[in-house]
Amino acid sequence: MGIFKIEGGISLKGDITPQGAKNEALQILCAVLLTPEKVIINNIPDIIDINKLITLLGNLGVKIQKTGSGSYTFQADEVNINYLETEAFKKEGGSLRGSIMIVGPLLARFGKGYIPKPGGDKIGRRRLDTHFEGFMNLGAKFRYNREDHFYGVEAPKGLKGADMLLDEASVTGTANIVMAAVLAKGKTTVYNAACEPYLQQLCKMLNCMGAKITGVGSNLLTIEGVESLGGCEHRILPDMIEIGSWIGLAAMTKSEITIKDVSWDNLGVIPNTFRKLGITLERRGDDIYIPAHVDGYEVKTDIDGSILTIADAPWPGFTPDLLSIVLVVATQARGDVLIHQKMFESRLFFVDKLIDMGAKIMLCDPHRAVVMGHDFKSQLKATTMSSPDIRAGISLLIAALSAKGTSTIQNIEQIDRGYERIDERLRAIGANIVRA
Repeated sequence: MGIFKIEGGISLKGDITPQGAKNEALQILCAVLLTPEKVIINNIPDIIDINKLITLLGNLGVKIQKTGSGSYTFQADEVNINYLETEAFKKEGGSLRGSIMIVGPLLARFGKGYIPKPGGDKIGRRRLDTHFEGFMNLGAKFRYNREDHFYGVEAPKGLKGADMLLDEASVTGTANIVMAAVLAKGKTTVYNAACEPYLQQLCKMLNCMGAKITGVGSNLLTIEGVESLGGCEHRILPDMIEIGSWIGLAAMTKSEITIKDVSWDNLGVIPNTFRKLGITLERRGDDIYIPAHVDGYEVKTDIDGSILTIADAPWPGFTPDLLSIVLVVATQARGDVLIHQKMFESRLFFVDKLIDMGAKIMLCDPHRAVVMGHDFKSQLKATTMSSPDIRAGISLLIAALSAKGTSTIQNIEQIDRGYERIDERLRAIGANIVRA
């Protein structure tokens, strides 16, 4: 098991370019199963979760060719659907949360799709009901083996379009249902659909392949089923979660950093949320420039003077994946912040590690924490800690880079699941971080 050793309290400086978006890549890669023709995908991040999914596709029989840094060609013309019933697949599919999204494409094209209970972050209950209820609305039959937690859906006579209202605006659930519906007979409408930029990207890619999806970017999608899909070329957006991570890093370490090529138009409320914490951001073309906050940053209260509350919400609300970053940044702000994590009941449990470092945080319940900022008058102290999940891991890394002394972070494989060569990229802007 690898560790990071970090010498904190060093100001950084330079340019950093965000990787391709992990959450988009997971959807886009699954979509290659919808066609026997070649699909070219660019800007794929080189991270553990994505590489696991690429390996899974290869084991399913997809022909994969790496054509350059972050660029691949996929051709699913000889898919071995029987692989889904092997013990190897049960083990492989169960280690990756994103594997759930192979079910929709396989069900649409081959009439069946199976998946073991997916793994991933230990951040609380993550429902699969939306996915399977959507498939059943399209005419699939559902079965579940409780002994080995194995899910299956089958539609040997094909899927039929349907009108559905999703019980929650699940991003992966919407993606799965859309990928199933594009090859269904007739028209499908999906209300309360997720509308994140990454879901919009998936819909645009599918339309490029010959699908007929309208309402992209709204919460009401209409899908006219087609007989088949063809190949296409697609480029993945920069990762908004990584962009938010670098904003938080710059503020906490009082660093002057430029984040390159961020696709500003797809960042939604992220820049303004960090501005509410008092962080200065400048738009320079398609870059974000963050000056060194030598005098710290002051939290903006609500209009009536009440404590600032930052809560997650479905897009265009604030993404839950950045609440851990905001929480860490608030520990050195001038003022208090209430963090309200609505979606996952275990995501705030890493705050005990920040408290050990000297942060003033009151965990109200599994979903809410009040952070009382130090205003840099009391620097966080170095410590040894373990990364419980991807987003908590990067948050602890940011805390360690701002802390006085040498910190050790264990279980860094969790960070590597979502961040590409993070130690190398941080060293390039002056961080003292060593992988051991």
